Amino acid sequence: MFLRRRHTQKDDSEQRDAKVIELRTAIGPLSGRCSLSCTDACLMRYLEARNWNVDKARKMLEETLKWRSTYKPEEIRWHEVAHEGETGKVSRASFHDRQGRTVLILRPEMQNTTSAENNIRYLVYLLENAIINLSEGQEQMSWLIDFTGFSLNTSVPIRTARDIIYILQSHYPERLAIAFLYNPPRFFEAFYKAVRYFLDPKTAQKVKFVYPKNKDSVEMMQLYFDIENLPNEFGGNATLKYDHEEFSRLMAQDDVKTAKFCGIDEKPYQIGNGHSVAPEPAPIAQQAS
Repeated sequence: MFLRRRHTQKDDSEQRDAKVIELRTAIGPLSGRCSLSCTDACLMRYLEARNWNVDKARKMLEETLKWRSTYKPEEIRWHEVAHEGETGKVSRASFHDRQGRTVLILRPEMQNTTSAENNIRYLVYLLENAIINLSEGQEQMSWLIDFTGFSLNTSVPIRTARDIIYILQSHYPERLAIAFLYNPPRFFEAFYKAVRYFLDPKTAQKVKFVYPKNKDSVEMMQLYFDIENLPNEFGGNATLKYDHEEFSRLMAQDDVKTAKFCGIDEKPYQIGNGHSVAPEPAPIAQQAS
């Protein structure tokens, strides 16, 4: 039985590798930043998102390449979105989950702006930042969403939530490992029912509701996080303190890392009081169309 299982795993691996080769052949030669981002691991995520259907995965990937060529998420810089992060409504955690994945912390109660476009741009920036900070061999991230103080006044409009879900599912497939919604109020259930309509089944399975008084949900969360690293807002022992100026310094450093990876000739910019100033990036790597 052990030998049969080992052979089955080997066969599955070989079939996946063959699908990756088939998909790479289907999309054809890539250059510039497209070739940097379309690694075998990337192709595997698109295949996974489309149940290993090569044609569907190809169409999905081509749409992403078109989106990236116009939206240019890798060119967004902290100084352009820093005002969105002043309250810490979305930030990258200083800790990882038990699998070594990057963690994004979302705090809806800290919503400080009303522009849907700017909110989405800020989240895209942090998605890109989370990816550039993934551990070697790791393709996914975890989300922690704190609903403390959440109200209808601070909730994201359903249309904006729909647009965020579309971008996450269409252009960052299989990047989300798990999303914990911690202690959401009862009225949030109606909002989630409306939003869930836009979630594909795979994504919906990754969304977990956690209530402090529900032992099972708390234990499930602790399977993913070390309680000593977990902020007390999420039932852990650590203290969550968002320092915008310090976070800005980290993001500025990461912007240099992103520019270097993407082949963009860019000078570091100065940080002061959480705000930054930088020259416009000058691309030196060819952008695939």
